[in-house]
Amino acid sequence: MKIRNILASAVLIVSIFSLTGCGKKTESWAYAHEPGEEVLSLYDNGKAFYKGNEYKYTKDDTYITLKDSNETQSLRYVMQDDKMLLYEKSIYHLESGDLDDGIFGVWTQENGWSYQFSEEGRFSEDNIFFGKYTVDEKEHSIRLMYDDPIEDAYLYYAIDGDSMTIEYPWPMVAYVEGEK
Repeated sequence: MKIRNILASAVLIVSIFSLTGCGKKTESWAYAHEPGEEVLSLYDNGKAFYKGNEYKYTKDDTYITLKDSNETQSLRYVMQDDKMLLYEKSIYHLESGDLDDGIFGVWTQENGWSYQFSEEGRFSEDNIFFGKYTVDEKEHSIRLMYDDPIEDAYLYYAIDGDSMTIEYPWPMVAYVEGEK
């Protein structure tokens, strides 16, 4: 009788795991500047974890779309060999400038981060990084060409009233547990 109960329990547990689908991790990513901290993980059962939150996901050649009960967010990404650029969205508000002038002016985020774009094609990022920029209005992108020896960055943007959503590229590396 005791063996029969143990076998029945084992079958029940295996059945539950097969129905809920534990899923196997297929991708795991960390910021290049923090390789020991997992940021994004994707599983073969359609689950994802992004910044500690659980989602259902779909992925195509351009976007990873994350869904939970409250929201859907699409993260643009670009693969570069074994690395990835993950574009994360931030909202900036026009602090000074004219709404009719496109991106010209000072744009500030709630946390104090900022961009300043001049009509002469110069930019300032957080009053720390400086350089030249170009705008591709058709692609809704901004190319930042830093004065410092930093690789050019391509941002995607959308303006809605006095708000600008910027998709900023964060270099990602494969996360390996225990690696720093």
